[in-house]
Amino acid sequence: MPKELPAKRFAAAVLATALLATACAQGSATKAPSAESGKVTVRYFTFSAAPDHVKDLDTIVAAFEKENPDVDVVVETAPYDQYFTKLQTSLAGGTAPDTFELNYENFVTYASAGSLLDLGSVAGDEPAAGLAAESLNAFKHDGKQFALPASFSTVVLLYNKDLFDKAGIPAPTADWTWAEEQAAAEKLTDKKAGVYGDFQPVQFFEFYKTLKQAGGEFLTADGTKTAFNSPAGIKATTWLVSKVGKTMPTEAEIGGTADYDTNLFKSGKLAMWHNGIWQFAGLKDVPFNWDIVVEPGDTSKASAVFHNAVAASATTKVGKQAYAWAKFLSSSPVAATTRIQSSWELPPVSDQAVLAGYLKDPKPANRQAVFDSLNAIALPPVIKRQQEMQDAVTQELTSAAAGRKTVEQALADAAAKVDALLG
Repeated sequence: MPKELPAKRFAAAVLATALLATACAQGSATKAPSAESGKVTVRYFTFSAAPDHVKDLDTIVAAFEKENPDVDVVVETAPYDQYFTKLQTSLAGGTAPDTFELNYENFVTYASAGSLLDLGSVAGDEPAAGLAAESLNAFKHDGKQFALPASFSTVVLLYNKDLFDKAGIPAPTADWTWAEEQAAAEKLTDKKAGVYGDFQPVQFFEFYKTLKQAGGEFLTADGTKTAFNSPAGIKATTWLVSKVGKTMPTEAEIGGTADYDTNLFKSGKLAMWHNGIWQFAGLKDVPFNWDIVVEPGDTSKASAVFHNAVAASATTKVGKQAYAWAKFLSSSPVAATTRIQSSWELPPVSDQAVLAGYLKDPKPANRQAVFDSLNAIALPPVIKRQQEMQDAVTQELTSAAAGRKTVEQALADAAAKVDALLG
């Protein structure tokens, strides 16, 4: 880890960025509620633990319960693509979990709606120690602490070293641009063999990042209007949609298959993959050599950082215990070391000695790229109607990728939809 990555800089990088009652049946639960009298049950709903880190979360839960013998934490999980629908339904139906995972992009929506407990109202001490002030401030609203940061992750370029070596193409470097990525992807694509050179989802999360790489901005400086319907926006959109059907599969070829890109990479049929460090654990045993590098840029570098927190429902009846669990999950040594050792994203702690342990894992070899990606961050645009904005942009990008609209028309339509949400 670079010596110039102190707590404040780390935090600034992060800052730059059916009812639930049936969730156990539709998702999974790591332990059943305790029938033992005298104990308080705290329900925790999460999307990031399953499927690869349920046992890791069990470790954290066990350590918390050992320190808090009067509390049982019951974990419920759901896939990310179902998670927020279930969460919103539970909040509306009065069956909300006591605590739940919340990403930075959706935090403003839930805080503004009054769905979150002010943790300061139940905290018997200062907010979790070991977390920089700027990081905590990312999850404040109207001056109140409505969530505690629990983890962060970055997006990098994963690549199959064996495919590069077989084709005699030099491996990607931190200096690569879009042009070099495209040239390599074209050479590595062999559709007859079912091998693709590249995979980058055509969606909101990739668009705001590639827009930044192209020198553009998503919103105006005052945040009141869109700014992405611009030459930089056209360049970014073209970069994404031009891969479809050439160096990556089409929407029809994917056919709505869940985790298509994950399975493609794991099968050794994908040379380059734009994805997050949360994928590392699931790639431990693949039968080929792979590594990572900071994503290529265009006029500049820009990497996406995703930050997850733990919040409590405004309607919970066990506020003090909910806060204790949130604090433990966000800043305890057990939680931090468990995340590091299992490659389950990264703990948002200020202790560089803890973070440095992340580099000791030999796979992928270039883990330094995870921290290097923090040198240039693409800030996610955040508005109150966040999910609607994300869906609108993804819908228009998908239309462009499928050839139903031109890039220019798709961008214009997306901008009109988002401007309406901002109005």
